[in-house]
Amino acid sequence: MSEMVHVDPTKMGVGRSIAVLTSGGDAQGMNAAVRATVRVGLYTGAKVFFVHEGYQGLVDGGDHIRQATWESVSMMLQLGGTVIGSARCQDFRTKEGRTKAAYNLVKRGITNLCVIGGDGSLTGANQFRSEWSELLADLVKAGKIKDSEAKSSSHLNIVGMVGSIDNDFCGTDMTIGTDSALHRIIEIVDAIATTAQSHQRTFILEVMGRHCGYLALVTALACGADWVFIPEMPPEDGWEEHLCRRLSEQRGRGSRLNILIVAEGAIDRNGQPITCDHIKELVSKKLGFDTRTTILGHVQRGGTPSAFDRILASRMGMQAVMALLEATPDTPACVVSLSGNTAVRLPLMECVQVTKDVTTAMSERKFEQAVKLRGKSFENNWNTYKMLAHVHPPDTRSNVNIAILNVGAPCAGMNAAVRAAVRIGLLQGHQMLAVHDGFDGLAHGMVEPIGWAGVGGWTGNGGSNLGTKRTLPREFMKEISQTITKFNIHGLVIIGGFEAFVGGLEIMQAREKYEELCLPLVVIPATVSNNVPGSDFSIGADTALNTITMTCDRIKQSAAGTKRRVFIVETMGGYCGYLATMAGLAAGADAAYIFEESFNIHDLELNVEHLVEKMKTTVKRGLILRNEKSNVNYTTDFLFNLYSEEGKGVFDCRKNVLGHMQQGGTPSPFDRNFGTKMGVKSVLWLTDKLKECQKHGRVFANTPDTACVLGMRRRALVFQPLAELKEQTDFEHRIPKEQWWLRLRPVLKILAKYKIDLDVSQMATMEHVTQKK
Repeated sequence: MSEMVHVDPTKMGVGRSIAVLTSGGDAQGMNAAVRATVRVGLYTGAKVFFVHEGYQGLVDGGDHIRQATWESVSMMLQLGGTVIGSARCQDFRTKEGRTKAAYNLVKRGITNLCVIGGDGSLTGANQFRSEWSELLADLVKAGKIKDSEAKSSSHLNIVGMVGSIDNDFCGTDMTIGTDSALHRIIEIVDAIATTAQSHQRTFILEVMGRHCGYLALVTALACGADWVFIPEMPPEDGWEEHLCRRLSEQRGRGSRLNILIVAEGAIDRNGQPITCDHIKELVSKKLGFDTRTTILGHVQRGGTPSAFDRILASRMGMQAVMALLEATPDTPACVVSLSGNTAVRLPLMECVQVTKDVTTAMSERKFEQAVKLRGKSFENNWNTYKMLAHVHPPDTRSNVNIAILNVGAPCAGMNAAVRAAVRIGLLQGHQMLAVHDGFDGLAHGMVEPIGWAGVGGWTGNGGSNLGTKRTLPREFMKEISQTITKFNIHGLVIIGGFEAFVGGLEIMQAREKYEELCLPLVVIPATVSNNVPGSDFSIGADTALNTITMTCDRIKQSAAGTKRRVFIVETMGGYCGYLATMAGLAAGADAAYIFEESFNIHDLELNVEHLVEKMKTTVKRGLILRNEKSNVNYTTDFLFNLYSEEGKGVFDCRKNVLGHMQQGGTPSPFDRNFGTKMGVKSVLWLTDKLKECQKHGRVFANTPDTACVLGMRRRALVFQPLAELKEQTDFEHRIPKEQWWLRLRPVLKILAKYKIDLDVSQMATMEHVTQKK
């Protein structure tokens, strides 16, 4: 791809036309994908067309296919559903219908099609592409198009983006809409939990997903459900007895409620459906529990898209346009997708095939294989759920004591990590110790055993139930080593932000002086700032991002009503610009000022001029984000004064400092799930390390690989020694020296209509699904 470096991205699409359509069931985030496709298409110099009402619009033509402009996708980002409409289309299934569709495209000179939909929609697109030359030949024969028209449209390029709340498409970790659907479900589960607790009820909730159990599985993990029924892994025969035993045990442990999650396609081992009513009858009759059922239905598809879905869709939209413009007649039709946090292109039919293989495996009752084919992410979720839900704490004790503490500022999701770590530790036979108030509490002996019921219901709690402080251990090493001896602590789980990272390093370095500190320790990154070295994501950042995005939506609404108004919003993050950049992408900001990308008065001048030009269009409002420590002199007040002065007579200005609301709130589904997985993995790692470090009946750990950060790196959760990460850290500004999300800054600028130079050599390349299994 080296020769592509010199391509001018703003000329790549000149003379070409792209059509975008949404098909099949709607999903939140589809509008963000349409918006990105239109704006990136226009940025490359291409013409872009909306196809209204999905494939039906393609067949009917006429006014259903309209040229898009920059302004026509304004204010779409925060809307749920699909603004350009979607329809189930029978006509497109016939050759006659596809011939009409081909005619409508050829007449407008469109040879690039971007389809946003589920596997059925994408399979239809691929069939359309494979028949293209045949359809053109028929049209020429019938005298509907000229030879010259057929020649200039001789090849159709197709790129798909998967928009489906079910997350049932193999090859992609997350489909557009899944995260938003989880937001809807979790809001409802949280609300139901409060009423269930009041009356000591059992609630059975049915969630969508057709033949895929992803929504049900993640919901069960995120709310700590007592049981989940999914089609990929039906319960063993005799599950009725097991379920009733489990529910009574939970009540016996002091729980006042039971939550059961049922996927709409749930089946037993014989392929018979398992319904809410069936379970309700069982629980009511056998146990006499007051039981209620709730079927969530279409509410899961509704509402505004989450920050994750907006960013995912915006990234995919950009990749889709680039994939279309780089495609050749030999390139297979592809889907743009996400693996970890990396954008990838995958051959469409390979993905469709693996998706079909799952259905086959389920019908042949090869359930283990079905779970594997769903992909790594699904399999990890299932294994985590199994570990936390279906095992009895062992009778034999391991004589291991593991202490857990929270360090730094509180954030949503910390409690989910603590709960998972405590429960998985108890299942390993360890004694789990809760340390209150961080390193301060560890120094002053604020340590107590914590049991299974002690962390009940913690998953959905925001903040830090253990209490947290920013104090570093440096000044308390002697007291900390005494506490470790007093409570016979063998391992530490430190959950927190940059202070947790620095504190872990300090303890590791103090091992030379204090032998008691020679114990394995693991740091789990949890901070809204997302600035911990060794991890692409921190627990808490997703919740904060959603809070900022929803606030910006309201601010934009206010600005749209008053017209000619620019809002300057200050976000948290210390010196790390993650929140400002990602919220800028999710809320459709005109600029996001961050420390990592230095800016001067000339840049500010350009931004003001850009807004003055924008006020001449139909979009008469502006949104500027500023990270709190982006520049010591260009403060939020300075920017407000500058924009107010320069915009006189054209626009007026308002400012908003979001402050500590960004650290509060109930954790998002992502943070609950992420925290749960991190908590489980950290204690399993400590258990293995403790076996390795046993010398003559006591623990002695002083090698660098016994003090690690557990982080998400590209596509996997990995343990990295603190000593190695020290070299990759800018301690003065409390950020990692390299940050992956800086690569998304150009997307933010292009979507805000800046003609920047884009390095197209950095675009995703084609991979194969077989490598991903």
